[in-house]
Amino acid sequence: MAVETAPVTKNQELTVTITDLTYEGMGVAKVGDFPLFVAAALPGEEALIHVVKLQKHFGFARVVKLLKTSPDRVAPRDHAYAQTGIAPLQHLAYPAQLKFKQHQLENVFEKQHLAITVKPTLGMTTPSGYRNKAQIPVRLVNGELTTGFYKQRSHDLIPLEDFYIQDPAIDAAIIVVRDLLRQYGLTAYDERTNTGLVRHIMVRRGYYSHELMIVLVVTSWSVPHLDTIAQALAKQLPELASFMLNLNDQRTNVVLGRKSRVVSGNDYLTDQLLGNTFHISASSFYQVNPQQTEVLYGQAIAAAGLTGSETVIDAYSGIGTISLALAKHAKQVYGVEVVPSAVADAKQNAQLNGLDNVTFTLGKAEEVMQTWREQALPVDVLVVDPPRKGLAPEFIAATGVLLPPRIVYVSCNPATLARDIAALTEFGYSATTTQPVDMFPQTTHIESVTVLTLTK
Repeated sequence: MAVETAPVTKNQELTVTITDLTYEGMGVAKVGDFPLFVAAALPGEEALIHVVKLQKHFGFARVVKLLKTSPDRVAPRDHAYAQTGIAPLQHLAYPAQLKFKQHQLENVFEKQHLAITVKPTLGMTTPSGYRNKAQIPVRLVNGELTTGFYKQRSHDLIPLEDFYIQDPAIDAAIIVVRDLLRQYGLTAYDERTNTGLVRHIMVRRGYYSHELMIVLVVTSWSVPHLDTIAQALAKQLPELASFMLNLNDQRTNVVLGRKSRVVSGNDYLTDQLLGNTFHISASSFYQVNPQQTEVLYGQAIAAAGLTGSETVIDAYSGIGTISLALAKHAKQVYGVEVVPSAVADAKQNAQLNGLDNVTFTLGKAEEVMQTWREQALPVDVLVVDPPRKGLAPEFIAATGVLLPPRIVYVSCNPATLARDIAALTEFGYSATTTQPVDMFPQTTHIESVTVLTLTK
């Protein structure tokens, strides 16, 4: 359908009924067969809307006035959370958020013609304040060094002190750091001119240990009053275990540079997960919702059906979080990871926890798995927790050669999960149920655990 034949025009106002939510959390209204995506609108609502943009097959609109509201609508906490994308579902009641995530998985499975039952989403008792990591931009706003978050699809910083979904202790630490930067006259980075010193403040906090890590991302190692700032931080933040500088002097949207230095304390913080202790460095991948990570990994371990006699491969092992949890229930675990620093951290974490039945190998999983196949390694369970892009075709092909009897797929993207399950069915795998876990309340992100068994 071309734009000129669309049944609406740009800037037109009309009354519509919202019939669905997209995977991005936008309301869907149909004018004939032409869909309009409406920000902050919920199914069942009637609204007067203003058409703001038209594409070839769809358009975008905003609500001018709600004429009928959904019973699932709640008062948003702060308009800034919608502007920045921090909490795009804050206007949707939490039980309805959980149903939305279940429904998204059902939709993608239906499109791939997969007969998989999606269980109700496992949510949180308190669906806020859960993030254990923050990467906050530092910019000049009205002549003053300011912290906040960018307005969506822009480079305009909206000042924020309460980030809602972050651990409140992290929010408080950011304010302490910001005020010290102001006090000692450090300059904020300006991406237009590539000038200024401080780009980001990164803070991590251990959920169980309460240890804090603070990283200043800077454009130069030369930081005025650094020792004085370090002393002030230690005094104001008694839980501070690590204060570091990270050098990022490139014109880039990437937050962290490749080099870091310890100013005071350690180059890691310590925390626990499912009874294991982990050293977490500045650049380590570590799940940001520790409470729900334990739920997610608990589901994965249960899905693996371990009795203590199995050999398990963890194909995206990172710093060993899943591998070490599995090792307590399996005979032997083999972790594979492509990032050298993560492999080094994983080996250290295994030693830290006294686990000698887990081995970590550096390399691409599909290549290492092929080697293990040639060595006739007996594999009972393959666990995968890939990034959003899902499994590479080469990995799926390698799995089709190795043919483990059971695959436990931990997913953060329903679309690639459904695609990969469909591909694995070609090798004789099938799945009957999926368990979604809400790792990111107030957002549209969806994690899930699916077990696939070899049936032929």
